Amino acid sequence: MSAAAIGYEILLMRVLSIVQWHHFAYMIISLALLGYGASGTFIALLRTQLEQRFEIAFAVSALSFSVAMLVCFIVGQRVPFNALEIIWDWREFVHLSLIYVIFFVPFFFAACCIGLAFTCRRDDISRIYFFDLAGAGLGAVLIIVVLFAVFPQNAILVLVALAVVASALVGLASGARKSLATLQLAWLVFIVFGLPEQWLTLRLSEYKGLSQAMQVVDARTLSALSSPLGLLTVVDSPTVPFRHAPGLSLGTRHVPPEQLAVFTDGDSISAITRYDGNLDKLAYLDDVTAALPYRLLDSPRVLVLGAGAGTDVLLALRNGTSHVDAVELNPQMTELVRETYADFSGHLYEDPRVSVHTREARGFVMQTDGHYDLIQIGLLDSFGASGAGVQALNESYLYTVEGLQAYVERLEAGGILSITRWLKLPPRDGLKLFATAVEALRRAGVERPDQRLAMIRSWNTSTLLVKNGEFSAADIATIREFARARSLDTAYFPGIAASEANRFNLLEQASLHDGAVAFLGGDAEEFFRRYKFHIEPATDDQPYFFHFFKWASFREVIDLRKRGGAGLIEWGYLILVATLAQAVLAGLVLILMPLAHIKRTWPAGTGGPMGSYFFLLGLAFLFVEIAFIQKFILFLSHPLYSVAVVLSGFLVFAGIGSAMSARLTRRAPVTTVTAVIAAITLAYVFLLPVVFQRFIGLADTAKIAMSIVLIAPLAFCMGMPFPLGLKRLADRAPDFIPWAWGINGFASVLSAALATLMAIEFGFSVVLVTALLFYVGAAILIQQFNETAGD
Repeated sequence: MSAAAIGYEILLMRVLSIVQWHHFAYMIISLALLGYGASGTFIALLRTQLEQRFEIAFAVSALSFSVAMLVCFIVGQRVPFNALEIIWDWREFVHLSLIYVIFFVPFFFAACCIGLAFTCRRDDISRIYFFDLAGAGLGAVLIIVVLFAVFPQNAILVLVALAVVASALVGLASGARKSLATLQLAWLVFIVFGLPEQWLTLRLSEYKGLSQAMQVVDARTLSALSSPLGLLTVVDSPTVPFRHAPGLSLGTRHVPPEQLAVFTDGDSISAITRYDGNLDKLAYLDDVTAALPYRLLDSPRVLVLGAGAGTDVLLALRNGTSHVDAVELNPQMTELVRETYADFSGHLYEDPRVSVHTREARGFVMQTDGHYDLIQIGLLDSFGASGAGVQALNESYLYTVEGLQAYVERLEAGGILSITRWLKLPPRDGLKLFATAVEALRRAGVERPDQRLAMIRSWNTSTLLVKNGEFSAADIATIREFARARSLDTAYFPGIAASEANRFNLLEQASLHDGAVAFLGGDAEEFFRRYKFHIEPATDDQPYFFHFFKWASFREVIDLRKRGGAGLIEWGYLILVATLAQAVLAGLVLILMPLAHIKRTWPAGTGGPMGSYFFLLGLAFLFVEIAFIQKFILFLSHPLYSVAVVLSGFLVFAGIGSAMSARLTRRAPVTTVTAVIAAITLAYVFLLPVVFQRFIGLADTAKIAMSIVLIAPLAFCMGMPFPLGLKRLADRAPDFIPWAWGINGFASVLSAALATLMAIEFGFSVVLVTALLFYVGAAILIQQFNETAGD
């Protein structure tokens, strides 16, 4: 049951990444824990009846979980939720709440099974808790393996079958085994023979890039590949050919060759360009903003981070590169270019000048000993998603201060780092990227960062250049001429005059130029304060590069939302806040309010200390877990890998800690355990950044093993306080156990969204230190309870 439940959590995150724009990990974890909390309330209300029919209740709940997983998977996708409209249409909040409630249902039934085991077999609490957490840890690994083998919509069938097996196992010991067996068999027969395939089809938002592309005349899907790293869909139209050339000058005289569009998770687009070895047919690439660094370098050795379908590799070949190292995270993307469409792409990735590396960008840079004349980071996302602000919650370690420092360190003397971003209006990405680059150079000890930076823009992109050395007068003349000849705008170069900015693709204000001058002068803090968006540099501790929301501007943009101001809102951040609000409401309605009707028969002095104890444990455990999930994305390269490894590591070792808790704490009380947790947590605040920087270049298997080693001691200790608290209640106040379960569940429901919100605003270190304080508070409370109980 636990394996299926955690597998369903991770699967929903994967599905939401495809059908929406974000994995919504915080929301899925929150609603899953709401199910666990609500189940505690349900069991408390019907405890007498359920204890008498434990096996039947467990088997029915497990079968209901199996059915609900499939039904809610289908129904949840049919809720017409559109994040882009949430600011002006109140119905979208209703749709968001409806999704929350629908996906809560399966977890309620799964949690009923676990809660029934705790309540009806309380003499074996530590053992049950171990199998609960160990099963969940194994389930996290299982679903990742399954997602490599099948598409997400088919992976759910594996989880559905697991829940049926659990129902059958316990049902054998019940008095209604024949009736249960009939229902279980009927459900399995329907799944195998009667389930229409179209019911499982993923329903992407109509506003995602793939959905829009399929509206083009004669658009067709040529192929699709799936893995936990992304769903790749190749699309073309023989009638209306795709033309993907971000940053292309409006004055270009060249037309891109035939292209195939490759969408990742239905949105981020990369193009496989028809190439026959004739570089003259790629002349259009001379007129994109990303071509600028090639005018400043001669036969450069190039590193392309995020090679995708190969456009930036073609750009390098077009400009006479001596060699290209192309780094791409998803091996299936490389497979499309190298094998499936090798003839179409001209066997690009087989070119002797090109070496393809299947690695994560930061990890490759940290591991390689090579140095480059040019490191290029192209556009890895779609203009639509970037402009809509739906990426506000996406962690990106590619554009942090520490990331830019690492790239510059891998440049030869005089080498250039080139980063291209979409141009939103008013500007956001370009300003934040420039501020991040300034901070990276200053941290590296550069005295005159103003002499090492340049930025140009087109009508829809901006390209930042960071040089490992100062731009010469000849370089500056080249930048001026490159921009003038293509009607591109210069936003900054050393010695730029205000009149040289904002000349061709006119904006109401020359914000990029004004910001660059402020960041390099003494007015950076004032500019940050006055600007309508959050554009302070992103760091590894706060890697939310796409988070631009500012509460100070909220009232203003709300007033403008129906007059063209909707583009000023970062939707993702508002959805996080809305999720936290609905988590509070749902927790009160489904957990705490029903518990208030239970007769309180526990001894005086129990409710206050122990209620607060379990509340703080719920907050603390999830704060650490959420912070680790987000922090380990840097180390493990992908959100889904991080979720699976961190969850499995925490759950398995917390389960082991639970199983050994009674034996170990005969010598060491709960206060000692919480002190150890606090000490390890505090140590990791300083230790993890150092470890990640040192070992990020290792192979995935080695990094996964190292992650488990890092997680194990902390998780082992974190698995003890909860069962030890339940054991104290079982001895002194057994009637308070349902309340403890419910209060802990309520805190856990809040903590997933709250921890994410705190990480965005204050950083992971603050989240971990806050968790440390919660554990210290819990230790004080249980000591108070023990003293009241006379222990």
